[in-house]
Amino acid sequence: MPADLTDSQTEPRLTSLAHGGGCGCKLAPNVLADILSEMPLSLGHSDLIVDAGKSDDAAVYLINETTTLVATTDFFTPIVDDPHTFGRIAATNALSDIFAMGAKPIFCLAIVGMPIGKIANETIRAILAGGRSVAEAAGAPIAGGHSIDSAEPIYGLVALGMGHPDHLLLNSKAEAGDVLILGKPLGIGIYSAALKREILSPAEYDEMVASTTRLNTPGTELSELAGVHAATDVTGFGLLGHASEMARGAGVQIVIEKNKVPVFEGARRHAEAGVKTGASGRNWESVSHMVGGQMSEMETDILCDPQTSGGLLVSCAPYAARAVLDIFAQHGHDGAAIVGRVEAGSAAVRVA
Repeated sequence: MPADLTDSQTEPRLTSLAHGGGCGCKLAPNVLADILSEMPLSLGHSDLIVDAGKSDDAAVYLINETTTLVATTDFFTPIVDDPHTFGRIAATNALSDIFAMGAKPIFCLAIVGMPIGKIANETIRAILAGGRSVAEAAGAPIAGGHSIDSAEPIYGLVALGMGHPDHLLLNSKAEAGDVLILGKPLGIGIYSAALKREILSPAEYDEMVASTTRLNTPGTELSELAGVHAATDVTGFGLLGHASEMARGAGVQIVIEKNKVPVFEGARRHAEAGVKTGASGRNWESVSHMVGGQMSEMETDILCDPQTSGGLLVSCAPYAARAVLDIFAQHGHDGAAIVGRVEAGSAAVRVA
């Protein structure tokens, strides 16, 4: 028990110590864009072939003609109360950007901020152990890191990977005529909101944890598959937010067929009852100027639902779609589905 808690007190729930949770605590896209508006994002370094100016999932440095270093970082506040599970989810989410680029993770560094005196050292050790278990399973051991005493629990990773420059999966390479495949169902943000309200069922909780701890390992294999042109992972900005980034990067129109988008049934039921995160509204405010089509309020909430450790959104030629779905299934992503297409036109997203 932390030293500042009396014998009559119990350690607080991890989620009660955070004002947000998981990728739902990311800055809204429009807020982030405003903050960065006066900063040079495209650095003009010839070997830094993907930098912040690309709005992609990771930075990429060209080492030689066959090798790139892929680097990313991701961290957040608790989305669940079990410390080991929180660590696993945070590590899975951080590694996702490496897989989304088509690279292979090689090692990680831990980012740790904990409210010392509010939670026990044993709890912190369990968070770190959860993260370590996922990183080692991905073949990317945690080699070090940095820690601070912070007001809210924060955990995540710096993840480094290696890839071939000719096989990178950039979100800017989607081509007109492609089909879009989503690797995981939506609804994690809604589930997390239901958990905070203490109305999430045990089966729904298990479904949430299973999805958020499933590594996006298909990305590495997909980078070698002919006809796969682009990818990104759907996380805190929701499906419409990350689809908008793909549309802007490639200069194409992304069409999302809303009735084909996989959604956890429990999350859909909670959404019908009005359960949602504050982040879904912020996401919609940020991307609404780019999105056309007819959607109900609930459909908008689902398509803007912030995903923690969400699935890959893959843009591929129609002839490659079956092979892409097979690769997802081989890696345990049975919920992968074709959710739309790419059309020529000015950068936009249309919901059909």
